[in-house]
Amino acid sequence: MQSLLAASTWCAATTTGPGCQAPLSENEPPDLMEAPAAPACTSNQPHSPPRVSVAPGSGSPAPDTTMDTAFPAPADQGKAITHEGWNITTRKLPILKAGPIDDMTNKLGIALPEMIFGDNAMRLEHIATGWSIEFNAFDALDRVDKTGEKMLEVAYSKEWQKTRQNHASEIKEVVKPFDWSFSTDYAGTVPHQSPLHFEDSETMIPLALLKRPDPILFFDDVMLYEDELADNGISLMSCKIRVMPARLLLLCRFFLRLDGVIFRIRDTRVFVEFETGEVIREYTAREEKYDVVKKKMAITREDVPALMRDPNRLVEHVPIIDGKLEKCVVK
Repeated sequence: MQSLLAASTWCAATTTGPGCQAPLSENEPPDLMEAPAAPACTSNQPHSPPRVSVAPGSGSPAPDTTMDTAFPAPADQGKAITHEGWNITTRKLPILKAGPIDDMTNKLGIALPEMIFGDNAMRLEHIATGWSIEFNAFDALDRVDKTGEKMLEVAYSKEWQKTRQNHASEIKEVVKPFDWSFSTDYAGTVPHQSPLHFEDSETMIPLALLKRPDPILFFDDVMLYEDELADNGISLMSCKIRVMPARLLLLCRFFLRLDGVIFRIRDTRVFVEFETGEVIREYTAREEKYDVVKKKMAITREDVPALMRDPNRLVEHVPIIDGKLEKCVVK
């Protein structure tokens, strides 16, 4: 797994979204942005063997070794694994067609990103209790600001709006101003009727356990949405997950690069320790001006344009401005 990245100090937290402000450890968990090289052998592990299944027509259940595929192949419909009392499932389907896009647009009240994978999802479910947490595009976009108060007022917004005029004119209900960068503080969906809920906590994700060279039983990545902001940057949200014999770690990341204006990286990590049933959810929001980051990157003597497109390498140059830490015990 990747070397751990140094985290910045906490600043004042907002009250948006679930949870509370909490300090991070000096190092953050791995970002899961690289797929394992090959499926790991688990024959010597003391844990019960996992049962891996794949959606019909999806081929081999072995962990993927390719990454960041913007358009999943028609056969790649997701995967599933049952391990230590948990069902872990992913669903990966093509971008939505016109009809579903119109339906989602009217329900959300905002125009949608260029590439919207509205049927995609990543879900963790505890079999005995029925407790679950899911990450999907609709709920992520539902937390985009719809008041216009947090909208980035820059010249690029007019360019972006022009690219949506023809489509938006066909949508009767979409007239509200909104954050056209699709910035969201989405941290996953837990059913309201669930008897178990996340509570404020000071328990941090145990980095020492994640540093162990444990075999990877299951890996997948799921794209939720992406928009190139009228060729002036990128806004995207995706999820990645690794399942080890004794624990799992999920990362859902929102990344925004608006050229000449700002960088944003908002990460939600969900850690599950199978034996104890402990589920830790950590949310961090990073933000920095574009020019400040560009100057930092210039002294690295690396390929700056390439670095500016890679949130995994940018993260150490974009300071944390907000965060929440929560825990739930599922047994």
